[in-house]
Amino acid sequence: MRAAERAEAERLFARFQAAGALPVDADILLPADTLLDLYGEDIRARAYVTSDPLEGEMMLRPDFTVPVVQMHMAHGAEPARYTYLGEVFRRQDHLGARAREYLQVGYEVFARDTPEDADAEVFALFAEVLAPLRLRAATGDIGILMAAVHGLTTSERRRAALLRHIWRPRRFRALVDRFGGRRPQPESRARLIEMLAGTPADDLIAAAGPAIGLREAAEVAARATALIEDAATPLLSAAEVDILEDVLTLRDTAPHALGHLRDVAVDLPSIAPAVDRFARRLDALSRRGIDVGSLDFEASHGRTTLEYYDGFVFSFHVEGRADLPPVASGGRYDALTRVLGQGRSIPAVGGVIRPGLVAALTEGRA
Repeated sequence: MRAAERAEAERLFARFQAAGALPVDADILLPADTLLDLYGEDIRARAYVTSDPLEGEMMLRPDFTVPVVQMHMAHGAEPARYTYLGEVFRRQDHLGARAREYLQVGYEVFARDTPEDADAEVFALFAEVLAPLRLRAATGDIGILMAAVHGLTTSERRRAALLRHIWRPRRFRALVDRFGGRRPQPESRARLIEMLAGTPADDLIAAAGPAIGLREAAEVAARATALIEDAATPLLSAAEVDILEDVLTLRDTAPHALGHLRDVAVDLPSIAPAVDRFARRLDALSRRGIDVGSLDFEASHGRTTLEYYDGFVFSFHVEGRADLPPVASGGRYDALTRVLGQGRSIPAVGGVIRPGLVAALTEGRA
């Protein structure tokens, strides 16, 4: 089985090199601080973390994208295409069939011109190499949802909270319901706000006694001020909540989804540029031979993956096999290059394939 997985990985690796990608590698052990800074403590639930006496916290690589972006931003040429082959490691929170360690083959494109063409290039290449498996392709666009949040009539603090939790659907839903008045505040939070409104935060901190924990008094006071300001923020209008719900639940063929989003943009103009990018992407996909008329589009697609995607997202699935992970997935991550680029940035898109799953499906073992 491992031999078949390795053979398939080498085949894909060679195909991506033939498409113009430069082969690269990344360390298996990565500094944990970078990933923790990017994703917060949530990443610990999905990665293996250890401690090195000299290097500090280290993490078995959960994927290749972050180290490849770091490498490119440090000394990569432009434009650039990269491919890689190696093991990745993902913790699982329950017993099941999903692997904790498996091979991954990837293809990444860094290019400033016509990002939609790069999106189409990556998707079409994956569709070509996976065509014998007759998989179902699903696409989406995190950028449209982000643009919808940016267009809401609310405080910058609330917009930031929603953007931070886009990749946590339940938490995002709870925030939308609370900001729209459809879910009451937790009783404990309401009592705290009432207390803060009647007594200055500094007085409450002083009366509480010696500090316990790592937070400074100034941090606690700032949080108290934020709670009071948030409580005074007007609710989202029912119309805006309905529009956001409409975008979140949109699922249709790509052309129908595009038409629907153009209608939504009349009432929520902030999404118009992202919708135009969606239209240009469909044109680019069509030019590369993709039947966009039957291509599935889900506006919420990609919200449970690693949190660097901010535009086009896609995945390839075995129809009717919800027990299996995606055979391939990917998307656009422009913001990640800005975060890791120390003042520089470049549009980037890529994807990964699980060669072990490809081999198992080819041989009828999955």
